[in-house]
Amino acid sequence: MEIVQLTAQQPDLLRQAAALLPRLFPHADDWQTLDGALAEIQHILDEGAAFAAVEGERLLGWIGALSVYDGHVWELHPLGVDPAFQGQGIGRRLVERLEEAARAVGVSTMMLGTDDEDDRTTLSLVDDLYADLWGHIARLRNLDERNPHPFSFYEQLGYRVVGIIPDANGPRKPDILMGKSMR
Repeated sequence: MEIVQLTAQQPDLLRQAAALLPRLFPHADDWQTLDGALAEIQHILDEGAAFAAVEGERLLGWIGALSVYDGHVWELHPLGVDPAFQGQGIGRRLVERLEEAARAVGVSTMMLGTDDEDDRTTLSLVDDLYADLWGHIARLRNLDERNPHPFSFYEQLGYRVVGIIPDANGPRKPDILMGKSMR
């Protein structure tokens, strides 16, 4: 397996990346068609950077980032690994490659949002996260360690919860905001 930069000159890899989006992100309505997913990937290529884990001509996973805050921050958006290849360190290698690229251009912070749309964290149990917001963040846990929420994957890579957006995806479906210094 190798990690390569994803570019517009790789139409087959772009189609494979687009086909992966609706499988991994069923709640992202804009990504449920090939055209919608390809438009999202093109937006990432135009406004940021993307890398793919490939084996021969097969895409195993990919990661993108959007440049925000005048280039001081990159938003990791999205990270996806084909379910057949998850648990093999591919996601970790993709994040590491993206971070390397961010540092090379002087990015200060990598940020991301990871939604809890399927009730996998303790945040989904709370009706009003605004009451004791930081307390709820401090007590944030997975509800099922056999099926952990992605926030714990990012914590293992050095990301920290820097906030939440309560009810971002509907009642008791927050977005968990995470960040990591690139310095």
